[in-house]
Amino acid sequence: MSKRSLGQRLLGYWNVLETKPGGKFLFSLAVGRFVRYSGSIGARVEELRPGYVRLTLKDRKKVRNHLRSVHAIAIANLGELTTGLAVVSGLPPNTRCILRRMEASYDKKARGLLTSTCRCDITSPSENAEHTIQAEIRDESGDIVSVVSALWVIGPEKTTT
Repeated sequence: MSKRSLGQRLLGYWNVLETKPGGKFLFSLAVGRFVRYSGSIGARVEELRPGYVRLTLKDRKKVRNHLRSVHAIAIANLGELTTGLAVVSGLPPNTRCILRRMEASYDKKARGLLTSTCRCDITSPSENAEHTIQAEIRDESGDIVSVVSALWVIGPEKTTT
């Protein structure tokens, strides 16, 4: 009997909640409680399927800097959460992942509602492999404000004997 992967469980919860009134809010709140630091920015999951995620982040005082724009670290946090959810939702059973490195470009001041998207395709690895996964973060006009590149190490779960 094979156990369901974290990604399969995540998608199962999403499929139950996404169409319910307040379901996306509750799902996003649960993700924020599970991944507490990333939850601190209050991003909302708008769409989730295997290997794809779309998140939004409202521009509000809590995530702003002294320049009256969204803080660089809040943007990086959004990008990391985006790549992480895309990777985890696409993981085959008995596979694990860990973030090894991340970098972000900041191409425009981030103001207003931000939308972060990521698409990736993860195959079942026989050994640890590095995958660079990118999230694009756009403002309401569709301009890219940041690209976050995350290096994820993906490989088989360690078996315990």
